[in-house]
Amino acid sequence: MTIHIGAKKGEIAETILLPGDPLRARFLAEKYLDDYFCYNEVRGMYGYTGYYKGKKISVQGTGMGMPSIGIYSYELIVDYGVKNLIRIGSCGSFQADVKVRDVILAMSASTNSNFASQYGLPGTFAPTASYELLEKAKRTADQKKIPVVIGNILSSDIFYDADPNVWKKWAALGVLGVEMEAAALYMNAAKLGANALAILTVSDSLVDHTMTTSEEREKTLTDMMEIALELA
Repeated sequence: MTIHIGAKKGEIAETILLPGDPLRARFLAEKYLDDYFCYNEVRGMYGYTGYYKGKKISVQGTGMGMPSIGIYSYELIVDYGVKNLIRIGSCGSFQADVKVRDVILAMSASTNSNFASQYGLPGTFAPTASYELLEKAKRTADQKKIPVVIGNILSSDIFYDADPNVWKKWAALGVLGVEMEAAALYMNAAKLGANALAILTVSDSLVDHTMTTSEEREKTLTDMMEIALELA
């Protein structure tokens, strides 16, 4: 067991899905997994392992923000030997043609975070998804006839920004939308030799101000879940 995860060795699969919301983790386990069990309730951050189409897979809530997913992804890789980490989360759209409920495969994750400062690099690191997972996710989406958008997203440390229009600067560079975790996940995976991908559902638009409810975010963002489950 680690400080944050109460699982025993061998209870977590090599492929894990990482929703920020622990209730989304429970919903996914109940809806999609066979013979599942709960291996973690520490801090209310539920984790489950079960089987999807005969393949062992886990799902673990990570909370909000890069510090939180940074902790969980590090422990999962280092202490539990997880190889493939797939974030399934919500994001806000920066582009007029990226609508609420669209699915984004985050090829890369720009960030305003200082997470990379720990590496002492003489430049700027570009957090990038695993091509293996990205390619498989795109192929799966095509097979399921689920439209996806692929590109750069922003992982932000700030939810309520003092400058309400700062997002337009990112949008002008083609950034698709904003969330709060992927860059840290990608950096941990790169440093520790694992594969990572963020699959995101647009929950609100900064362009036209449409949005989903918190209940809808917990229970109805199933397209991204069904893509992610096939990556086991």
